[in-house]
Amino acid sequence: MADKTFFIDTTRCTACRGCQIACKQWNRNPATKTKNWGSHQNPEDLSFATYKLVRFSEVVSDGGLHWYFFADQCRHCVEPPCKDTAESLGYKKAITQDAATGAVLFHRNVKVKPKDFEEIRESCPYNIPRYDAKQMAMAKCTMCFDRVSNGLLPACVKVCPTGTMNFGDRSQMLALADKRLKELKAEYPKARLLNAEDVRAIFLVIDDAEKYHKFAKARSPLGITRLVAMKKLIRPLVSIPGLKKG
Repeated sequence: MADKTFFIDTTRCTACRGCQIACKQWNRNPATKTKNWGSHQNPEDLSFATYKLVRFSEVVSDGGLHWYFFADQCRHCVEPPCKDTAESLGYKKAITQDAATGAVLFHRNVKVKPKDFEEIRESCPYNIPRYDAKQMAMAKCTMCFDRVSNGLLPACVKVCPTGTMNFGDRSQMLALADKRLKELKAEYPKARLLNAEDVRAIFLVIDDAEKYHKFAKARSPLGITRLVAMKKLIRPLVSIPGLKKG
């Protein structure tokens, strides 16, 4: 099975939220109790039971009102900082990466302390991991690993009616993303692919990434990776008997 990748074309998203519902249904996650909080976006954020969320932003610029839709999910990083951080904290089996597809997988059977989870979440450049305190477990998008392993599309891709959600071999998705970007550049000079080399969920946007979502693009992933690397070097020294910290 080849390395897999999502290509998410935000220009084709209508915020129907079909992907969001399909994700809930396939993963048998419970509905999230919500209320009218003044936005088309609902629920307000990702959670332990919500892996996929169509974010909605209203921005006034250039004398007009603009709507931005962003089908947020785990990016399944090529080199996932969350996995590095978990391993540095001693949770070697909490997060794994499938060698064939590249899917980054959280394992709920591994109990994670709250303070350690916060460190794992902080290491994610996209603020994705979520936690359930009662279960002491982490959760996020699974890339529908069970479906993909059996030759099926992820549920969110299968139900998308507009071509926003695309999924396939990484080389094919990169080619499709580049082709679509070239088509849009003339009309939208700001069009770009977000962190395409580093992730397996590539978003195409036509305006500043921050207008779509605070964490639409990575928060200095290189710096986070270096921080994790330093912790891996320092931890063995800290554990040496008689060695004082700081």
